[in-house]
Amino acid sequence: MRVRTGLRVSSAKWAAPVAVALSLLYYYGSGVGSQSFGYSPSIVSSALGTLYAAAYALTAALAVWESGRLKAAGVWAMAPVRSRYRVAWNGVAPVVFCGWILLLLPVAIALGSARAVPTPASTAPLAMAMILCVAHAVVGFAVGLLVPRTVAAPVVAAVIWVLVAFSWSTDAFWVRHVSGQYPTSLMFGELATYGSFVPHLLFAGGIAAGIALLWVPLRPKVVRAALALAVMVGCPALAYQEVKSWGPNPPVLLGQAPMNCAGESPKVCLPQASPARATAVRKEAASVLDDLRSAGFPGSPRVIIDRLGDGRYPPPSSQDTWRVGLTDAVRRGDLRYELTRASVQFPCLRVDPFRGNSVMLWAATVTGEEATYNAHMKMRDEPFRREAEVRGAVRRILAAGPAEQGDWYRRNIAAGCRQSS
Repeated sequence: MRVRTGLRVSSAKWAAPVAVALSLLYYYGSGVGSQSFGYSPSIVSSALGTLYAAAYALTAALAVWESGRLKAAGVWAMAPVRSRYRVAWNGVAPVVFCGWILLLLPVAIALGSARAVPTPASTAPLAMAMILCVAHAVVGFAVGLLVPRTVAAPVVAAVIWVLVAFSWSTDAFWVRHVSGQYPTSLMFGELATYGSFVPHLLFAGGIAAGIALLWVPLRPKVVRAALALAVMVGCPALAYQEVKSWGPNPPVLLGQAPMNCAGESPKVCLPQASPARATAVRKEAASVLDDLRSAGFPGSPRVIIDRLGDGRYPPPSSQDTWRVGLTDAVRRGDLRYELTRASVQFPCLRVDPFRGNSVMLWAATVTGEEATYNAHMKMRDEPFRREAEVRGAVRRILAAGPAEQGDWYRRNIAAGCRQSS
């Protein structure tokens, strides 16, 4: 069948405008995060977030219809000229392309609006979804061979949409990792691992491959059926084994945004997409460190990294590497204060409030950020406990020399983790 003829008789002819309308409705209804900073993996995953289910449901339903149309036309009773696979593909290819419209259009709009250049890694969720459209078309085509299309098409569309769309809401986390819907929108600096797509492909793709094997010309039929059943059961089982221990989010790579760095000791690194300039931030960081060191501060970070690209699982700061929300701090206008906060690092999570507040007030006073510190303390839910004692202790130590202040700082950092009040 010629391509033009196939398109003319296919249900994809009238479904294509519906696909375009659905694509635009879902895209503009959900929107793409404004904080993507032109980062293409975030843009692509956000654009696709609500469209996986619609694309699979539409593709499967149209495949049911095309299968029923071929069955009603008596195609399978005719003398074979082409293989069954070729005939089936001629029927489902236009509806697969129709499902792809739902996926490609919002991604293209989102990338174009952000003037972002797609990369192979950033388009991996799109590639996965396009492959799974083919798998759902195979499943729909098989259903259309067995059940009347007027009944099966809407039922298949509803069932697939519900199973995929609601996978995010289930407490059985493994479901969301095999549903065909990538279960999170990537944050700036994150990148999906290729292994996180494999379970989705194994689950739906294994079922589709098993169905396709039923047409393989193997004798006896029981061998063919056993092979098909093994694939249909084995591939989803492998997918489940892979993801059964995963949490709500799939494994992602962190810190993947391209960075700009400036200076040495400390070297300051910010994402290239950040509106803040690394040289300007480095100058401010050097000024803060000079103020601290002149008062006896013993720390000397090797690098200061912007937290913007750390994603949802940010690693902690260390003595050598400070991780600070530099871009957000520049936007708020409190960069010096955030750098000062980063300098105070207790080696524990539960810090004695008296010593924690004392050290932080000392550091803020030394760097000229006492007013900002006081404003932040007023905004906190808990009261400033033993405030008079804290301020008295800080005033006394500020009257001492740098060496004594440095010793006081080290003692309080060590003692702050040995007690709590």
